[in-house]
Amino acid sequence: MRVQFEHQPHPRIAERTRTGPPTSAGEAVGINGRIALLLTTAVGTMWCAYAFAGLALVVLPEALGGGVLLLVQWISQTFIQLVMLSVIMVGQNIMGRASDKRAVMTYKDAAATFHETEQLQAHLKQQDEAINALLAKMERMEAAGGTAPAGS
Repeated sequence: MRVQFEHQPHPRIAERTRTGPPTSAGEAVGINGRIALLLTTAVGTMWCAYAFAGLALVVLPEALGGGVLLLVQWISQTFIQLVMLSVIMVGQNIMGRASDKRAVMTYKDAAATFHETEQLQAHLKQQDEAINALLAKMERMEAAGGTAPAGS
């Protein structure tokens, strides 16, 4: 009787070891993608929100003098659309960075868990070899006419 187990690692392990944690830094986006990224980065700042608020405030006196309808239109079309767009983008950028950090930490945690599992596999392999050596010794003793220890 022999312990006959051989560990077969999942193919994803080798692939993941090669690729590392997920990032978007190396993605090819082309000229249009780079322009969009540049504009999105510029608009998604608080400084842009301040600039848009200043621009909206320039027209505020005209909106106040034009009645309730014009004031409501100024608030909804000018102020909310211009200023809040940038503020929302800033918040999304902050949440995106936090999400990226969590993804990298999860990757590192999974890599650590994988390392520990590899160590367990190596330990179990040594134990299998020791068990097989003991079984072989017992088989030799039995074949030589000796008796196996009680309980085996």
